[in-house]
Amino acid sequence: MRYLNISLAWPDIKKLLPGFLAAFIIAVAAQCIAGHYGAPAMLFALLIGMAFHFLSEREKYTVGISFTSHRLLKAGVALLGARVTFEEIASLGIAPILIVPLLISAVILAGMVFARLTSQSNYFGVLTGGAVAVCGASAALAIASVMPRTDQVKHDTLFTVVAVTTLSTIAMVIYPVLFLALGFNDQQAGFLIGATIHDVAQVIGAGYAVSDETGHIATYVKLLRVCCLPFVLLAVVLMLRRKNTENAPAVFPWFAVVFAAILAVNSIGLLPEVIRNMMAVASEWLLVSAIAALGIKTSLKTLTALGPIYLGVIIAETVFLFAIAVLAVNFVS
Repeated sequence: MRYLNISLAWPDIKKLLPGFLAAFIIAVAAQCIAGHYGAPAMLFALLIGMAFHFLSEREKYTVGISFTSHRLLKAGVALLGARVTFEEIASLGIAPILIVPLLISAVILAGMVFARLTSQSNYFGVLTGGAVAVCGASAALAIASVMPRTDQVKHDTLFTVVAVTTLSTIAMVIYPVLFLALGFNDQQAGFLIGATIHDVAQVIGAGYAVSDETGHIATYVKLLRVCCLPFVLLAVVLMLRRKNTENAPAVFPWFAVVFAAILAVNSIGLLPEVIRNMMAVASEWLLVSAIAALGIKTSLKTLTALGPIYLGVIIAETVFLFAIAVLAVNFVS
């Protein structure tokens, strides 16, 4: 349970502060820009962070940057449990509860197939497939945190965050028009928007752009996908242990258990509204700070060197999710 132990002596805190403050200041700037332009804060945090890559070469900042991108990331994922309740999930009826996990499993498996076809690793397929299937950048960060801590995984994660946030923003504009043009009603459009757009903010924006009913349904379906995140993390951990990879983390992802525990406590009404809101806000800030720290650790030159094949895999997964969700919508209407 060493990942839950974040108690630190004052000398340790002094070492962490410069790197943490650098990431946090970038997160503040990203949130301000995102609020002004209505774009994903994580994308701005990543881009601004990469502009400050030189900080990763200064010993004064490295410890805090690493702590923020790894430990605080896990804390942010755990606190995501305050954003959803079982009651919200149950309100969808039985069909989405059965269908959404199947969609997630299918996309992750498809990601592994696409990765294999393009000579990429299974890690890349699971990482990108999980990000597309579950909740975009947040899922990419969470999945990467239980994968081997290699430079390749780090680069793959950052590329995935950029790709899914960009595609999610495009989908937010295009999908509502497309679904209505295809003749889907508000309820069907809500399911499709919630099941296919990667990031939560874009799902909300696209859903309520159609109607209040569409927005409600889209949000619930998206939250159902978010609730599947701990199970995806556990599956990844089991896969790593079966492969017996030398660099794979040897510990159980306790932050996923904390996510489920907070979700359960929130669902039975034991979390006061003020505390729940504080946890949700803390989760957002921790995740944005973590992606800022990851951005600092990676150079733009290294990221662009990954090539168009990587983007092709994520686009293929997105198209695949869209196709199977359209096929599945008849079972929930």
